[in-house]
Amino acid sequence: MDDTLTADIRYLIRDNAGYFTEAFDAVFNAIGARVVPILPGVPRMNAIAERWVGSCRREATDRVLITGERHLRLVVDEYAAHHNEHRPHRSLEQRCPDAAGTPEPPAADDQSRVIRRDRLGGLIHEYTQVA
Repeated sequence: MDDTLTADIRYLIRDNAGYFTEAFDAVFNAIGARVVPILPGVPRMNAIAERWVGSCRREATDRVLITGERHLRLVVDEYAAHHNEHRPHRSLEQRCPDAAGTPEPPAADDQSRVIRRDRLGGLIHEYTQVA
């Protein structure tokens, strides 16, 4: 494998399917990556990762013409920042993961002002209430 393409790989998370052999793991161990098979008793572990990948594809990469690896990394990094810092999650009571422990924001009234921040060139909009 090309060292420039594999330099950032630290972990490989994979399921326990039979087609992942010891030789497969040895390739990633040789470049210094740690192979982490998902736990047999935690079948949802893979589903959570696939849900994030699906959301990233639907909301960002499927709507942008990606021109190369650098561009793809920029788009995915921007989407990950939006996902973790702003996007509401039902399981977190409509809070983002980075603000999961914060108190609930006050309810908006008729005099509240809302500002919009565009991400990914206007593909994603974030709305914030101004005091």
